Amino acid sequence: MDPFSAEGGELDPANFRRVLTLTSFTTAELLTVHNAFHQGQYQAVLDFDTSSLSQSNIIPARVLKLRARIASGDAQGALSSMEKDTACPDFLAVKAFAQYSLGDTPAAMKQIEQIVGSSSENATVQILGGIVLQLEDRTEEALSLLSKHQGNLEASIHLQQNRTDLALKEVSAAKKWAQDNLLVNIAESWIGMRVGGESYQSAFYVFEEMAQTPSSSSSKSLISQAISELHLGRFPEAEAALNQALQNDPKDTAALANAIVLATIMGKSAEQQQYLTELQRQQSDHVLLSDLEEKRGLFDQAAGKYAAKVR
Repeated sequence: MDPFSAEGGELDPANFRRVLTLTSFTTAELLTVHNAFHQGQYQAVLDFDTSSLSQSNIIPARVLKLRARIASGDAQGALSSMEKDTACPDFLAVKAFAQYSLGDTPAAMKQIEQIVGSSSENATVQILGGIVLQLEDRTEEALSLLSKHQGNLEASIHLQQNRTDLALKEVSAAKKWAQDNLLVNIAESWIGMRVGGESYQSAFYVFEEMAQTPSSSSSKSLISQAISELHLGRFPEAEAALNQALQNDPKDTAALANAIVLATIMGKSAEQQQYLTELQRQQSDHVLLSDLEEKRGLFDQAAGKYAAKVR
């Protein structure tokens, strides 16, 4: 699977939230809002009524709302809303994640290292600390932190390591006690996209159901469906799903990146250039653009070895 979609890569802090999802499983009381978050239905998370929640779930619910706000592109607003939250490890972790999303890496890393040192048993610290550490290529530290909690699923990190065997092991273990958990199903589908073959179709069924069911549809699930369609060679269907995602949010960088890939495969150079220009406008440092620039330089370097010498 390409690295710009739903398999395991929520992509730079913005895209990264769309693709790399590391989390702990949740209580029944938070199941609806938890699933909405991982389906990419961020507005539904923000609208979720917390007034009747038990005291023990107030903080986890607010953390999900803050993460949804960050994922929606309002990291600064999320950060501002936590100005008075100076003691709770959960909110300190969210603050660091918001800072990282805003590009303040030094401050974010300093905060993450401090709270990991003092509150490594806190689930939010494990989740967000693990995400940031992985984004900084500190994989072993991320895995060590996440391993402290049984409910944390490290499959996406193992996919980034090209260790499909370890990812499969994680998901198989999780299925023993969370058979119908949404996140387990999504993770298993990520792995299916990497394994290929008949697993493409199995992954498609999961993503297609999420994308086409009104209660779970989102740009995130539409992009996932499009990628599975692409791998199955169903290019028009993939294009339709990506177009729908871009109708929902024309600035969605994950959708734009995958639209570039698909337009290239389909030989639609005009559309490719259109999506490329828009992606450059929305996020000039997107991983796809960086990769293209690197490949362009390598090509020019190789071509230069064969250029005719002028005497």
